[in-house]
Amino acid sequence: MYETQYAVTHDEDNHRFTVTEDGLTAELNYRISDSEMIITHVGVPRPLEGRGIGSALAKAGLEYARQQEMTVVPICSFARSYIDRNPQYQSLVRKSWE
Repeated sequence: MYETQYAVTHDEDNHRFTVTEDGLTAELNYRISDSEMIITHVGVPRPLEGRGIGSALAKAGLEYARQQEMTVVPICSFARSYIDRNPQYQSLVRKSWE
C-alpha cells in the first residue's frame, strides 16, 4: 500500500470528517458525549477502497480528539482496527472500552 496525503475536511456541525475523491465522498462519523468522541462509522465507497482514505479519516478524527483532550470510544470496527495498528492512539481509548 502506498502513502498519500488527502484533503480531509472537518464538518463540526454535522460531526463528520470527509474526503472527496473522483466525485465520491468517504466519511468518518462521530458523536460527542461529555468529553468523549464516539466514532460510529468510517465509510469509504468501494471504488476508493485500498487507497488509504479510511486511514486518513481515522487519523484526522483521532488527532482532533487528542487536540480537544477527549477520550475515544471506537464503536466502528475500522476505527478500532486502525487504533490497534497505531499504538500512538491507544492511550486515547476509554479504558472500559478496551
